[in-house]
Amino acid sequence: MVLHNLFFLVLTTAAYFSLIPLYEQLATDTRAHQVTVSGRIPSAAAQATLRSQQSALNEARVRLFLVLGIIYLLAVVVLESAIMPWYVYRPLRRMLAADSATQAGDREGELIPESEIMGDEIGQIMRSRNDTVEALRKREDELAAALRRIEEQDRLVSLGLLSASVAHELNTPLAVLAGSIEKLIETNPDSHTQERLARMQRVTHRLRRISESLVDFSRVRKTQMEPTALRPLIEEAWTLVAIDEKSSHVEFLNYATAEHRVIGNPDRLLQVFVNLLRNALNAIGSDSTGRIEVRTRREQRDGRASIVLTVEDNGQGIPAYVLPDIFDAFVTTRLDAHGTGLGLTVAEGIITQHGGTIAASNRPQGGACLEVCLPAA
Repeated sequence: MVLHNLFFLVLTTAAYFSLIPLYEQLATDTRAHQVTVSGRIPSAAAQATLRSQQSALNEARVRLFLVLGIIYLLAVVVLESAIMPWYVYRPLRRMLAADSATQAGDREGELIPESEIMGDEIGQIMRSRNDTVEALRKREDELAAALRRIEEQDRLVSLGLLSASVAHELNTPLAVLAGSIEKLIETNPDSHTQERLARMQRVTHRLRRISESLVDFSRVRKTQMEPTALRPLIEEAWTLVAIDEKSSHVEFLNYATAEHRVIGNPDRLLQVFVNLLRNALNAIGSDSTGRIEVRTRREQRDGRASIVLTVEDNGQGIPAYVLPDIFDAFVTTRLDAHGTGLGLTVAEGIITQHGGTIAASNRPQGGACLEVCLPAA
């Protein structure tokens, strides 16, 4: 404001001192002309005329000063009341407000709307600022995504070390247990006992496969994949989960489509589905009739055909404070004898190795929903 006021003042002063010599030169030429015409020394009347002209010149100087002063004041008023506030102060205040929003992390207010950007040089600065902020935010998002991926990899590495340790500790007692069961099968002829021993042998074999899968998970070894139907896997998983006496008052509905098949390892996927169904069973209160439903559907995700499987229950749902970290290790709402919070973490690792995704949410009508997306066969 000071600079442009000073500019107008200098301009007005320059105009004043530029015009005054012209008036003086005009008066001097007039007197010289009168002297030339009369051919003699000016008389008293001529002297009076000259004094009158000098007085008129002084009056003209005052009028010129007043006119230029009024023009200066009007220019300053128009500049300060209309031109500067609209074309300079308002854009500058808008940029300052946007910068404050950027410093506060307010992404909604840090960009200047296109409707407020004018077509002058200040508008070009505002548009360039928007482009810079958008580029910086994009880099921040990419960096945050990279950090999340690094954290996930660190978590998987820790889980792999834990898996290898658990598998190592399980292998010896499992070998002893399997040998003892085989010896009992050979020596005990009772059919009922043979049936129970055969069931124990199947469970032992399953435990050994789980142990091997834990080793595979820790070594990040490529799992043998093949087209696998989901419905039989769901049925087998529920058969294993239904051993729990709590399942007697739970209605299980398998709506998985028989034609839906995915690319995966049956043993690893069975481990995932057993975990999901067991979690759903545990979420249902023992004093009420529960309901577990499994559905599948075909979708196009990320440009590829996928099969989406959902496991829904009518239990108490997932607490809001747990839901964002439900797949982190040791996160559980039941840190007691029933669980340690590793099941969903292992399930997520298996699904990720299959090139799929897993997500958790709460149903509007109550209960939880776990969604698994896998590449379609």
